[in-house]
Amino acid sequence: MNQIKFKSNVVILCDGTFPSHPIPLSYLNNAEQIVCCDGAADKLIEYGLSPGYIVGDMDSVSEKTKTDFADRIIASTDQETNDQTKAVDFVSQKGYKSVVILGATGKREDHTIGNISLLLDYASKLDVVSISNSGYFQPVLKSQKFDSFKGQQVSIFSIGTPTEITSQNLKYPLNKSTLNSWWKGTLNECISNTFSLEFLNGRFIVFQKFER
Repeated sequence: MNQIKFKSNVVILCDGTFPSHPIPLSYLNNAEQIVCCDGAADKLIEYGLSPGYIVGDMDSVSEKTKTDFADRIIASTDQETNDQTKAVDFVSQKGYKSVVILGATGKREDHTIGNISLLLDYASKLDVVSISNSGYFQPVLKSQKFDSFKGQQVSIFSIGTPTEITSQNLKYPLNKSTLNSWWKGTLNECISNTFSLEFLNGRFIVFQKFER
């Protein structure tokens, strides 16, 4: 089973599908700081861990949790952003430089798409990766080499103004290709232990699937 070479002991737990795969669970179990988005705090407590902070508008967390952890609640009624962003802003203000987001996918598809797309906004504040039970998403703002393995499934999403992109070590090569629709960079495959993407002035989100 492949490991993600992303180092952070700070976890934001969103109120989507709770982690069950060993890789996201390893980040959760080893976190020094866990910031829960609203109702995710109830799931974390049921799992057997305690939230360091609970951030959000407090519309889905139980009354018992709000009482038991009253000193850890960071309430915000701002409806111009979502709870995941509120949590990212909070950890950034606390001075953390990197964060792992868990539980951002599953349940409602519109929430999933919104949470993933926001990674590009967070990339200007800190290093961030969002890990689901099937793989991980990371924002990419400049040409980059990625650790991988032969046969790893890879999808590339272009967000914003389309730009030409070239790949190395992908089964279906990109050669100054313009990904002007979300599906165009999906369902690719790495043919080595690394792959790379080269582009100018682009904004991409890359998904890498776990080995199993």
